Amino acid sequence: METQKIIQVEDKVPFNLFVPLSIQHMFAMFGASVLVPFLFQINPAVVLFMNGIGTLLFILITKGKAPAYLGSSFAFLAPAGLVISKWGYADALGGFIAVGLGLCILSLIVFKFGIKWIDVVLPAAAMGPVVALIGLELAGTAASTAGMIPSDNAPIQTNHLIVFLVTLGVAVFGNLLFRKFFAVIPVLIAILAGYVTALMTNVITKADLTAALQTDFFTIPNFSAPHFNLEAIIMIIPVILVLASEHIGHQIVTSTIIERDLLKTPGLHRSLFADGLSTMLSGFVGSVPTTTYGENIGVMAMTKVYSVRVIAGAAILSILSSFIGPLAALIQTIPGPVIGGISFLLYGMIGASGIRVMVDGKVDYGKNRNLILTSVVFVTGLSGIALNIGEVQLKGMVLACIVGMLLSLCFFVFDLLGWSNDKK
Repeated sequence: METQKIIQVEDKVPFNLFVPLSIQHMFAMFGASVLVPFLFQINPAVVLFMNGIGTLLFILITKGKAPAYLGSSFAFLAPAGLVISKWGYADALGGFIAVGLGLCILSLIVFKFGIKWIDVVLPAAAMGPVVALIGLELAGTAASTAGMIPSDNAPIQTNHLIVFLVTLGVAVFGNLLFRKFFAVIPVLIAILAGYVTALMTNVITKADLTAALQTDFFTIPNFSAPHFNLEAIIMIIPVILVLASEHIGHQIVTSTIIERDLLKTPGLHRSLFADGLSTMLSGFVGSVPTTTYGENIGVMAMTKVYSVRVIAGAAILSILSSFIGPLAALIQTIPGPVIGGISFLLYGMIGASGIRVMVDGKVDYGKNRNLILTSVVFVTGLSGIALNIGEVQLKGMVLACIVGMLLSLCFFVFDLLGWSNDKK
């Protein structure tokens, strides 16, 4: 196993690899996943608990055939923030449950009518750039998290730059130079190297470590009940469009990485249902909505370790960390330059996977339709333009996906009517 190039979805992993690989996945998702509860001003313990539960349910519902980690969704930030400010967090939880139910209903529609429509509305010329945008539009977030975007009031700090470069350098060169056991955990090694460098450069202080270790050993996640408010639900429910687009994109990029069609086996209906059910359950106990995580997709792309057992191990660690105070506190001391350094590479690898979709799809750019689809999708996603529907803002990858779908449908109709000058 230690010399195997690829660890497949169903492969068993020896214990000496299982633990570090699971920790690696947990670290990859942690920074982004706990940021959402911080923004909502709730305790992240309940979020870590439900992320783990949601991931295990996802693995169970997809029959262990779709490697994915479910972390906190950022799609709800704007509408949920408005609901919280107007009525309170309990009302937002009711909206989360409604969105989760909507995804479950959508999964039943997919089960009934199949997935052939995806090839029509999102051909490779459109899906490739949409997948690439999942990573590319997060590039700025990675740089910002790392503190690598200077401003007049906040120039780049030298110690942060050193930590960022060490983390990114170990991840990049370790991926090429590490062998045997170390070859499958370059992300974990890079995080540890960055953390040690942060200690040496005082980005993390001994006081930070002492405070984390002095946290109460056993804690109980702060569960809370939802309140159903029709106005709040109406404000949040349009997020279904965002989540569905994001979910399909993540499943396609994961399919490309592991070279299996997850939309067919175990099926898009199963993964959508699992995602919706996890979001519903999170709303019932006071957590935030969940979604498949790009960070963990990037880890799989880098390490070629696709085992669902490893993902399940990370989920179990997330659940345990919600009860073990010092463990969660220590992980929260991982500084921005470390998280940003890792994300810098992981997001880029997702972007590269989008290019691979176009290459594998043998997109012919001698055809005007393909050139137009790819061009318009990329420009829409990267231009910063946004469309507001009520309290929900569509921009970036989601808006680009919708534009790509509409264009593809137009081209399909033109073909049926015989109007196209480059009909297939």
